[in-house]
Amino acid sequence: MKEPLYIVSEGILKREGNTLFFLNKDEKKALPIERLSDIYCYGKVTLKSGASSLVMKAGLPVHFFNHYGYYEGSLYPKEQLNSGLVVVEQSRHYLDKEKRIKIASEFVEGISHNILQTLKYYQKKYKDLEEIINNIESLNISGDIPTLRAIEGEIWENYYKSFPKIIKFFEFNKRERRPPSNELNALISFGNSLLYSTVLSEIYNTYLHPSISYLHEPLERRFSLSLDIADVFKPIIIERLIFNLVNNKYLSEEDFDKDLGVLLNEKGKRIFLKEYKEKLETTVKHPTLKRKVSYRYLIRLECYKIMKHILGDKEYKSFRMWW
Repeated sequence: MKEPLYIVSEGILKREGNTLFFLNKDEKKALPIERLSDIYCYGKVTLKSGASSLVMKAGLPVHFFNHYGYYEGSLYPKEQLNSGLVVVEQSRHYLDKEKRIKIASEFVEGISHNILQTLKYYQKKYKDLEEIINNIESLNISGDIPTLRAIEGEIWENYYKSFPKIIKFFEFNKRERRPPSNELNALISFGNSLLYSTVLSEIYNTYLHPSISYLHEPLERRFSLSLDIADVFKPIIIERLIFNLVNNKYLSEEDFDKDLGVLLNEKGKRIFLKEYKEKLETTVKHPTLKRKVSYRYLIRLECYKIMKHILGDKEYKSFRMWW
């Protein structure tokens, strides 16, 4: 099974023959390119032209993040899976108001369900989550795109109110992004950016175009379909991971730096990425496929479901956590 490579230190990716190496002041390490799914660069990584050619031929997306862990861009292989029909139908479903609302509504339904499943799980330990759960359950998910976006925002706002009740350590009053002012906001931003790029890698393995989205508006400089899909999986991948890391003291204040805001330092990033990788590799028994699949493959399946929907094969139902 192929797996991601996370680089958190400064160095160079270089090609020698048909082998990819990572070099820095401490080591020169050969990388098993045939066993990699994608590469995530969190340090200042220089990609030599020969290395670029090698990873492109291998079909490996390379994702780059800045000092704060925010996604900056990707070196994306030329499309290996091309389908004009899929792109045309994907665009048609964006341009048709009713078709777009149908898909966007499903994204919000999935977000709501997965957030509620997460809250109900923690309600067993923390009894005072009932009001937040009731607030989310009372929302009527319907309307045009701006209305759906407003409802989605209200769902997340209620959800974030539960964090101080669930988290045992670190202060959290409200969601803050650029820059995060405390450790928990730093973890959320880091995790969301990471999941966004993982979803982008999975979209790459389908015929879907990553810039044509339905809940988020397509913009020139981002792959907005990744945002649509990532939001469905945040509660069960990122938030649960963060709750586990913090409440079990895998992370402490020593794993963060304070610059213009608060961010994970190199040690903190390594801890987060290790647990994230293990989370994506975790398997569950799929009720339809009747076999175990990884969390990462669930994201791939979500892409396939969207593709089947726009092609008219099967109506899209967003991912709902069943365990």
